[in-house]
Amino acid sequence: MEQPPRPLETLIERFDIKAFDGPRQGARIRLEVEEAGAWDAVINGTPAFLERANGHPPDAVLSADRAAWNRIVRDVRGGMSAFEGGRLKVRHNLHLGVGLLAATSGVSDDPKRLAFRSVKTRSGRISTLQAGEGDPLLCIHGLGATKASFLPTVAALAETHRVIAMDLPGFGDSHKPIGAPYNAQFFARSICDLLDALKIHRAHLAGNSMGGRVALETAMLDPSRVGRMVLLSPALAWLRNRPWAPLLKLVRPELGLLQPAPRALIDPLVRRLVPGGTDGWAAAGVDEFLRSYYTPRGRAAFYAAARNIYLDAPNGDSGFWKRLHDMQPESMFVWGRQDTLVPIGFMRHVQATLPDAKHMELDCGHVPQLEEPRKVHASMRRFLNQMPLH
Repeated sequence: MEQPPRPLETLIERFDIKAFDGPRQGARIRLEVEEAGAWDAVINGTPAFLERANGHPPDAVLSADRAAWNRIVRDVRGGMSAFEGGRLKVRHNLHLGVGLLAATSGVSDDPKRLAFRSVKTRSGRISTLQAGEGDPLLCIHGLGATKASFLPTVAALAETHRVIAMDLPGFGDSHKPIGAPYNAQFFARSICDLLDALKIHRAHLAGNSMGGRVALETAMLDPSRVGRMVLLSPALAWLRNRPWAPLLKLVRPELGLLQPAPRALIDPLVRRLVPGGTDGWAAAGVDEFLRSYYTPRGRAAFYAAARNIYLDAPNGDSGFWKRLHDMQPESMFVWGRQDTLVPIGFMRHVQATLPDAKHMELDCGHVPQLEEPRKVHASMRRFLNQMPLH
């Protein structure tokens, strides 16, 4: 039988089942080496083993050239340099694919290593991806996304911060309670509960899209828990008329529990709707969205959260923009000139409401940390380092 490339053998020899946050029934993770073939890491106990890819469908796929695999073997942080440099591609279940690298780094006591951890909180079980040491930075994903959308951020900032990317309740690998409100207040409470469970009194927050709205809500509800905030194309309450609001209030998101979700129809439709949805990080993000959407609880959570974004009240004493005016933590907003979901026109409203906030414009779309990672992460590092938490 043809032997696997030595880098893959080294990784599997170092596999630590205690560091792998995977399903009880095991997992099959495909490791592709450009111009050399593909092998499956089969995990159904200890030890894990490699076998030539033979038609069994994998749970996740990791692809890189031989040089990149050699660098991954030398990276005690769990392959983070490969993610940061874009030399490694991940498809299907990112939690398992990246989790394999975290469990094969060979260094169990390095506080900077990449690690997956399911955390029990008052809000239920929260799935996290963590790396680094220093002041804590909690990263919060957008609607339909998961903690994987902040993997490059974790890799880029782990040298200076303890970076924690979380799956919000209802998304990714976190618990998905039926009937939860899935609004900004609900998510903000889960942020505080996670910080409590991790014994973190105060953290910087970074949020993309809906995650930005959740970060803002956390700062408005309990500013003592928040250092500085980086808001990446944050979802904000609409200032224009919302003609569908009365009807949408009558629709129950729990219908997602009963809705059929045929893969043959939904998969190609979603990939066509997402720019670049068949390649790179966009494709990986679509994989993560579909993985959750194909579960009834995931669909219900998605519909509830989407509805609440649309229904977010902009005006009045308890309206979003009035409350935002009184927000205390310092913030930096990052806007994409090509963003069609949160148009850059929102910037002038934020400038009028928070005159001391910083702003950054980029020629990108709705996910700046994936589309312009170098510029975003360099600016984040400078902004956060200006105010140490301790």
